[in-house]
Amino acid sequence: MRLGINLGYWGMGMDGDNLAVAKEADRLGYDVCWAAEAYGSDAPTILSWVAAQTERIDVGSAILQIPARQPAMTAMTAATLDSLSGGRFRLGLGVSGPQVSEGWYGVKFDKPLARTREYVEIVRKAMSRERLTYDGDHWTLPLPGGPGKPLKLTVHPEREHIPVYIAAIGPKNLEQTGEIADGALLIFPSAEHLAETAIAPIRAGREKAGLTMDGFDVCPTLPIAVGDDVTGLADFFRPYTALYIGGMGSARQNFYNQLAQRMGYEKAAAEIQEKYLAGDKNGAAAAVPHQLIDQTSLLGSVDRIADRMQAYAAAGVTTLTLSPAGFTLEERVTALRAGTEALERAGLA
Repeated sequence: MRLGINLGYWGMGMDGDNLAVAKEADRLGYDVCWAAEAYGSDAPTILSWVAAQTERIDVGSAILQIPARQPAMTAMTAATLDSLSGGRFRLGLGVSGPQVSEGWYGVKFDKPLARTREYVEIVRKAMSRERLTYDGDHWTLPLPGGPGKPLKLTVHPEREHIPVYIAAIGPKNLEQTGEIADGALLIFPSAEHLAETAIAPIRAGREKAGLTMDGFDVCPTLPIAVGDDVTGLADFFRPYTALYIGGMGSARQNFYNQLAQRMGYEKAAAEIQEKYLAGDKNGAAAAVPHQLIDQTSLLGSVDRIADRMQAYAAAGVTTLTLSPAGFTLEERVTALRAGTEALERAGLA
């Protein structure tokens, strides 16, 4: 099992530290460094900055938002980043959510699975340097009856195949991801529930495409914090967990809340969402069960983290992406180093 890091969103007050964390991960032999975007910093700018100041570690978008860019633009960005980084770019894609898609980008959040499938097909076709033609329900290239003509990418990516990852939560999205992508980006993964909540639908998608799980990258992101007080460490992540389960989406459509329900936390998920949407963020955080945080994070001593890593590897994880927590750079680097030490103790390095 390999290790990655996720820098999250830029502009949150830890930008200088984030670069230092990326450099340390590069030095420690981490496999990939991911950066996110929502409606603040964009991922490609951050990744180009990180790639320019690291040597070996891959850089990946987790995610580039599908409603933010036309697919041909995404292909251009991927080819450019792969070239600039010397073949170290991984393209992570996702549909985002209805609030961001419609509120920020003005793109209707409808038929996300079909849109994702067409998007990936166009991106891959463009990156292959074929002349770009496409006739789908959501995109038609060139536009009919106009001056447009089939064009092909003028630059050559560093590699013939840039790996495509998709951020997936729901069963249907996970199945399609297994069918059309090279990897899945997962969030709030529990080793105890991963087989049913993620691996089974991914495998079904692979089988539909006549493929096996060989070479497919199961890539969940987990916060990591090192210390003796597991309860105190878990409390550090209460606001983060409450934000996603309670506030990411509407009362009718919150993918993270639905995931918590599938993991057996139906009552808690409902309470967290009710309080969060009512403006009681502290109450929502207090309603998050300790077990839910502990199951979806790496907390405690290096040995305890090593045991959890073994459980994730046994569940089918191939790249474990860590989000090192701490109030200072020193604390975050300590968590990063604990990750490599735990991987070695677990016999997974």
